[in-house]
Amino acid sequence: MKEPSLPGTSLQRACRLLVAFCALHLSATLLYYLAGSALGPPGSPEPPPRRPPPANLSLPLSRPPPPPTARPRPPAADRPPGPCPEPSPLLVGALRVEFSQPVNLEEVARINPEVKTGGRFAPKDCIALQKVAIIIPFRNREEHLKYWLYYLHPILQRQQLDYGVYVINQDGEEEFNRAKLLNIGFAEALKEYDYDCFVFSDVDLIPMDDRNTYKCYSQPRHLSVSMDKFGFRLPYNQYFGGVSALSKEQFTKINGFPNNYWGWGGEDDDIYNRLVFKGMGISRPDAVIGKCRMIRHSRDRKNEPNPERFDRIAHTRETMSSDGLNTLSYKVLRTDKYPLYTKITVDIGSPNS
Repeated sequence: MKEPSLPGTSLQRACRLLVAFCALHLSATLLYYLAGSALGPPGSPEPPPRRPPPANLSLPLSRPPPPPTARPRPPAADRPPGPCPEPSPLLVGALRVEFSQPVNLEEVARINPEVKTGGRFAPKDCIALQKVAIIIPFRNREEHLKYWLYYLHPILQRQQLDYGVYVINQDGEEEFNRAKLLNIGFAEALKEYDYDCFVFSDVDLIPMDDRNTYKCYSQPRHLSVSMDKFGFRLPYNQYFGGVSALSKEQFTKINGFPNNYWGWGGEDDDIYNRLVFKGMGISRPDAVIGKCRMIRHSRDRKNEPNPERFDRIAHTRETMSSDGLNTLSYKVLRTDKYPLYTKITVDIGSPNS
């Protein structure tokens, strides 16, 4: 007689079969993994190494090479400067001119570092179109000179001129002789530099517009055409006083200025006559650009009105060939080179010498 099976025997047998099946599956998976790792990691195979291109081929360039005849342009710093443009691009136009505050010349020199000793300047980035000597007849006007230097140096630099400032100082106590001092300035400036233009300026006149360029033109130039002293208009059509500009050729053509006008007045009209008699006209800026201010002052001692001026003016045609550069006589007593100007002190003799 067969013994009865224990309860749960069938379930145990099924569990054993399941465990054996799982163990077999894990063993097969392990063998498959080990076999794959021996062949290398899964993924894309590495590309074969690239062979270098043949020696007779060149890689493409990012831009074409320059043509064989092209030469590199030198840097701007190495190129010679060209002529300065006309008009100067540095001009600002109308200016505010006042004389209420004192001027310190050390400060003026500090804010104009490009001005060299003796009052010389030339632009660095271009070649000036003219070489200009500015001649100032002078005696005992130190305060006026300070204002002139304060205002004019910045203006002249913006006008891009190659210029020098010459203050011709009359020594002694004789009557003042403006025109003779201007002749002396012309002669002395040419000893220092090959100037081709001469601006003759009173020390008390300041331009109110930097477009009124202190240079020479094809005809003699009257620059101070619109003074506040005269209500910003010409006092008369033949007026040539204050500030004027003549080229070297124009000045020598009229034999310079007269030497025999001692005291105030008359020499400007004599100069005008000389220009007319030599066939020259007068050029002027318009009344707006030609505005200027005069520093108010009382008449200087030893510069009283010349009582002979009207008679001399009437005889310009007869005297101009024998009174001027060709009869100029003077003695230089001292030449001082200051930071902003050259001062030349001269003995010009007396009316009776």
